[in-house]
Amino acid sequence: MSNDLNSIGLFKKPSETTVVVAMSGGVDSSTVAGMMKRDGYNVIGITLKLYDDGKEIAESKQCCSGQDIMDAKRVANKLNIEHKILYYQNKFKQGVIDNFVDSYLKGETPIPCIQCNKTVKFKDLLDVSKELNADAMITGHYVKSVTSGNETNMYRAIDENRDQSYFLFNTTKDQLNYLRFPLGGMLKDETRKIAKQLDLNVSNKPDSQDICFVPNGDYSSVIRKFKPESLKKGNIKNLNGKVIGVHEGIMNFTIGQRKGIKVPDKNPLYVIKIDSKKNEIIVGPKEELGTKKILLNNLNLLANKNEFDENILVKVRSTGKLLDAKIDFKNSQDAEVKLEITEDGISPGQACVFYRKDKHGFKVLGGGWITI
Repeated sequence: MSNDLNSIGLFKKPSETTVVVAMSGGVDSSTVAGMMKRDGYNVIGITLKLYDDGKEIAESKQCCSGQDIMDAKRVANKLNIEHKILYYQNKFKQGVIDNFVDSYLKGETPIPCIQCNKTVKFKDLLDVSKELNADAMITGHYVKSVTSGNETNMYRAIDENRDQSYFLFNTTKDQLNYLRFPLGGMLKDETRKIAKQLDLNVSNKPDSQDICFVPNGDYSSVIRKFKPESLKKGNIKNLNGKVIGVHEGIMNFTIGQRKGIKVPDKNPLYVIKIDSKKNEIIVGPKEELGTKKILLNNLNLLANKNEFDENILVKVRSTGKLLDAKIDFKNSQDAEVKLEITEDGISPGQACVFYRKDKHGFKVLGGGWITI
């Protein structure tokens, strides 16, 4: 046992510290594996096989495809570290894909990356890491973690354009205490620079852009594949309840959508509501999209409720900005968020994540799932 903290906050020499690195085959996780090896840690790389990718997926810019697994294997060989591949197709299908399909069919706009982090990556993979007696699990996510005593808190990354804290709000306190995120204090350009210094073959590899099991962003193709019987035509109505068109399936629409409605009107029409029970799409002018009140369920809190004072900020979509808000907790699982200014296009199925600024940056306080 060392008297000094190592670079991941443990009182052990790096040479006596075993870490599992989740290696997706991209530049971020590969660089993290290289940094850990360079700094003298005992590194085990683990790559997940999450789905059976066909030609379309293999050729698209996505993570965890067959090419990515090969890239991860090459990086591990280059670094001379142990590398394992875990075959989690069934777990991923049950925990992520089925949830994604069901959510769309309920008229929601799901975020499968959050479900993947909650189930497969930060539950199953984390359990395997502990079974391997690893001292910590390392990932290439762009979030910052700050450890004080025995408690670790999560913050937005320094690189706000790459920040992934929105996708990790469902992480538990116990998981955070075991996880480490070395890239949270770095810019993406710095990551690529280190990858080149380490002579990794993925240093110039493009970032994944699509959801891993959705080829070219075509959500409806996934639903046609897994639940073809759910593709039903239905009515498109205006706010007065008048039928003004027909749709080919509610999964083709999200709240706030303008393109693809295919209903002629003198003014632009936007999707205001999706009624899955009636299989209807309700459209109207853009000004009807605004709201200042959001209802949440299935809360996951990473802070005590006494931290939810006047200075709370929320994020209601992954690409959105931070919004001033007040949180009214109804019980341990439900809350009402009151925004200071109106926000357009808030959709059920998305996450609302809570932040509070302190001396370390924007601390993640948790979040919940938007119901209305």
